[in-house]
Amino acid sequence: MGSEVDFNSLDTVVHGPVRLGILTLLQLDGSLDFTALKKRLNVPDGALGSNLQKLADEGYIAVKREFVGKRPRSTYRLLPGGRAAM
Repeated sequence: MGSEVDFNSLDTVVHGPVRLGILTLLQLDGSLDFTALKKRLNVPDGALGSNLQKLADEGYIAVKREFVGKRPRSTYRLLPGGRAAM
């Protein structure tokens, strides 16, 4: 029989369902904007925004903010620390 899995060592920043979804999508698809993430994950703006902020604060993702015409666009990409944390 194999050894036991220690779930206490999981990085809780990464392994919440929304955060894990964000990191997985960014790893699979590359950079994505807020709207694409929202559609793919089917979560409210506030929930997505707070989870993106937490991942950015931890250095797991980077955000690029710009205007397209008069509309703001935030695009997110996975950083090496986020890839390692997964």
